[in-house]
This record gives sequence, structure tokens and C-alpha cells, in this order.
Amino acid sequence: MSRACVICLFLALVLGLPLLGVLWIGEPIGRYLEFTPRTHYVQHEPFSWPVFIALTLLIALVVGPIFLRIARTNLRRVSPLIQHSALNTQHRGFPTWGWLGIGWTGLWWVVAWTRFSEMAAVQEHTFTPLWLGYIVTVNAATFARTRRCMMLHRPRYFLSLFPLSAVLWWLFEYLNRFVQNWYYVGIGELSSLEYFFRATLPFSMVLPAVLSTAELLIPYPTVSAGINQFGPMRLYNTKQVSWSILILSCLGLFIIGRWPNYLFPLVWVGPLLLVVSLQELSGRPTVLSSLAQGDWRSVWIPALAALVCGFFWELWNWKSLAHWEYAIPFVHRFQLFEMPLLGYAGYLPFGLECAAVAGLCLRCRFSGGVE
Repeated sequence: MSRACVICLFLALVLGLPLLGVLWIGEPIGRYLEFTPRTHYVQHEPFSWPVFIALTLLIALVVGPIFLRIARTNLRRVSPLIQHSALNTQHRGFPTWGWLGIGWTGLWWVVAWTRFSEMAAVQEHTFTPLWLGYIVTVNAATFARTRRCMMLHRPRYFLSLFPLSAVLWWLFEYLNRFVQNWYYVGIGELSSLEYFFRATLPFSMVLPAVLSTAELLIPYPTVSAGINQFGPMRLYNTKQVSWSILILSCLGLFIIGRWPNYLFPLVWVGPLLLVVSLQELSGRPTVLSSLAQGDWRSVWIPALAALVCGFFWELWNWKSLAHWEYAIPFVHRFQLFEMPLLGYAGYLPFGLECAAVAGLCLRCRFSGGVE
């Protein structure tokens, strides 16, 4: 199966299955395609301690062993790592354009969180300049560390991430229509065309931010210490497993509109499973391929990068005039900014999706070491 066929099949499944599911159960299809989205029709379940505790334990079981491995390895290698870090940072200054990026970001942060009447015309549009500043700053930090960065040394790839990011995030906006876990404040008066153009530009910042952050994390040995040789995962009957994952993820997306309170995690996990299973069945490498050799960096680094970006997304969203809010069933408590604490776990698979989609569409697979 060609790469173009994999992409087309992925889009067809993600776009078609949830709609077919709500048609099957007899729900009015129009409300899922409403644009601009204004109607709230999903009744979210209240907070539940048993669900919260169960999900907390599940997340700890998945992520905990990686944290422990990194922590133990760093404790054993603390002196060599310090020496290595010192060697890597000798004679490497932060570039001037990086300081400009920091200043630009700080300026727009002030604009986003204040309500000066002189700035009223731009206070609804701070997401894009904030994240442009972040992307420039992160690339500058990478350049200071390695004397290379995506923005300067792979400009075609870097620029391609922006339109791809817009398409990817519109896809997540579409899936959110079936679970309504987040919604935007202050869009009610916008026409469909205005909403599309005002949203697409900020959406284009997502992939460049996540993958630039991942590139920054790679040369820091403490970030992924020990997980380059950590529990190889070799699957037998790979094709059979891939078919099983593909069928289960398709089934989950098909019924997500029927049980949105129970299947909402599939918004983040479902597309990743589709991409990986389709790539595996077509004989292509995936973002998980290195796990067979016990190298978990290609999984951990983009996941961590998305979590780092997620922190700043939620931070800058918190006091901004134009912002989003959440309605997450069973676990909507202990908020850090607008996001419930357990909601941050969704950034981990999202980071893998960013790496997987960029690898599929731009033919540049993220390896966790060298792309």
C-alpha cells in the first residue's frame, strides 16, 4: 500500500466512522457538523472518585516504569552526565534572535493577560504570536546546544509542519464534536468563514511547537537516560496484532458518539492506533518501531515534548481573553489552569500522534535520537 493510500484511508476512517456511528444510532447528524460549533448536546458525567483513582493507577502503571528507569539511570550517572553537559555547552552562546524570541513572547504574554483598552483589537488574537515566539525561542535553545536547529537547517520540513498542523488539529476539532470535551469561549458571533480563518492560523502552530520541543529535548541525556535499552517489545504475528488493533480502533471510533462519556480517550488514542496499524500493515516503519530493540526514546521524547507544550498551552490560555474551557467526564477536578489534572495525560499520546503524522506525511520518521 502506497503512502498516499495510507493517508487517504486514515482520513476516511477518522472522518467517516464516527459519523456512520451516530447515523446508526439515529442521532441527528447535523449537530455534529455544526460550524461554527455552538450547541452543547453531550451530557457529561459528574466527577467519580473510583474512575479518577482507576485512571490515575493506569497512567502510573504506563508512565511510572519509564520515570523510574530515567531516575535510577541519572542517579547512577550523575557525575558523567554533569561532565558531558558541561562539555556540550562550552563556547555555545544563546543567539541574538533567540533573545528576540523571548522578548516577543513576553510582550504578547502581557497583552494576552491584561485588558488595556489600547490593546483591545489584538487581545483576542494572542495565541499565534505567543506560539511563534515560543517556537523561535525553542529553536534558539536547540541551536545554542547543538549549533543546529530545525528552523535554520531543515527549513522545508519546518515550514511544511505549519499547514500539516492546521489539518491535523481541525481533525481533532472534528472528533471533539462527538465528545465535546472542550469548547471555545467568545465565538458565538463569528460567521463560519470568520471562525475558520481565525482558528486555522493558531492551529498551524501545534506541530511546529511540539516537534521543535522534541528536537530540543534530544541532546539532553538526563531526559531519556537509560530508556535506549529498556525492555524490548517484540510482537509475534505482527500482522495479526496490527489487524486486531485496526479493527478495535475502528470499532471504538464507530461507537464514540454512542458512549462519549466512556470512550472520550479515543479522541487521543484512536488516531494514533489507526496510523500505526495502517503503517505496519503496509510494511512501513512506525513511531513504535524502535521498541522492538528496546529503544523507547522515539516514544518518550515526543510524548514529553507534547506535555511540555501542553503546560504552556494551558498556562497562556488561562487568563487570555479568547480561550477554551473543558468538560471532561468523571475526572473534572483538581484543575491546573483550565485543564483537570488527569487531562494532561492526553498530551502523551498526542505527542506520538504529532511524530507519527509528520513521519507519515513528510517522510521524516522521528527516532528519538536522529530524525
